[in-house]
Amino acid sequence: MAKVLIIGAGGVGNVVAQKCAQVQSVFSEILLASRTREKCDAIASTITHPAFSTAQVDADQASEVAALIRDFQPDMVINVALPYQDLPIMDACLETGVHYLDTANYEPLHEAKFEYKWQWDYHDRYKQAGIMAVLGCGFDPGVTGVFTAYAQKHYFDEIHTLDIVDCNAGDHGQPFATNFNPEINIREITQRGRYYEQGRWIETEPLTVHRPIHYPEIGARESYLLYHEELESLVKHFPTLKSARFWMTFSENYINHLRVLENVGLTRIDTIEFEGQQIVPLKFLKAVLPEPSSLGENYEGKTSIGCHIQGIKNGRPRSYYIYNNCDHAATYREIGAQAISYTTGVPAMLGALLVLTGEWQGKGVFNVEQLNPDPFLEKLGEYGLPWHEQFDTVEQYIKSYSLV
Repeated sequence: MAKVLIIGAGGVGNVVAQKCAQVQSVFSEILLASRTREKCDAIASTITHPAFSTAQVDADQASEVAALIRDFQPDMVINVALPYQDLPIMDACLETGVHYLDTANYEPLHEAKFEYKWQWDYHDRYKQAGIMAVLGCGFDPGVTGVFTAYAQKHYFDEIHTLDIVDCNAGDHGQPFATNFNPEINIREITQRGRYYEQGRWIETEPLTVHRPIHYPEIGARESYLLYHEELESLVKHFPTLKSARFWMTFSENYINHLRVLENVGLTRIDTIEFEGQQIVPLKFLKAVLPEPSSLGENYEGKTSIGCHIQGIKNGRPRSYYIYNNCDHAATYREIGAQAISYTTGVPAMLGALLVLTGEWQGKGVFNVEQLNPDPFLEKLGEYGLPWHEQFDTVEQYIKSYSLV
């Protein structure tokens, strides 16, 4: 039995809190903290757990987080706050000697730069302190890394190509909304695309490379080549990779709205002056867009996220696909959350559970693909995200993902 501190009370924070509360045999005491305690209290009102409490904390301030850790004395901190806050929370965990887990890599506030180097630099200090940090334990990044590690362990001698595919075929009824924090979502998809090919990174203009990809139970959806953070760690940890790419679906309506917002300057992240006030246009846009956690009630349709992998086994080529489909309406019925939040929050809870039960062990900083995939996938379906696998011909794979 263990005590866990969850920082962040958005849509993902709600899922993590709900799921931890369902496993009282492991998470015996839970503290949910956020800058706005009222958000935590609203989540707490929906949870039945004998030792669930809430607190206010400014996660930008490592000293505040450390003080909260000392007061509550958790065995682990689950960080589902903003990526800008990863380093202060990691500092607080290092100072207090507590395990750490997050779902997204650190991103500087004033620059849309997605890199792990800042967090990887903590490895020696965490190792010396005898504590563990698990990075990117959501779905993508997260489960996609576990999927890749599982494939390498059980089905391949060498992995040569990896295509991560992410489809949201749901409909929330809003003219335009983002499924997770608008700042992070829009910063991510308006950046230049990037993919790994034959030992080098190739950049593309934003959202210019796209093609229809078939998703199980959904069908073909137009999918766009993006840069996504797990590519950096997967290329590092699977050195036989010759190609690694990330694809995500967007509707024509979404793309059109996004381009208009870009053209009028509302996706900018620099500070401007407006009527004597210093504001960031993207932060203003976030304030007027629907809250992602509010989308669940009317959401219909499914998500489909997986990994298409090609390589060799016993000298022969092999192609493999492993994926999860998640239903928006079903996740809302279970815990009042849409599937995007659910697919991120469940893996975060599960990763924490594996650390706290000793099935994932280590001293230092780790991406999920460095850890044993088997206990994670053994439990993933039990906690709401069943996964599936299939073997395709190499010819089918090449036809589906060729960029020419």
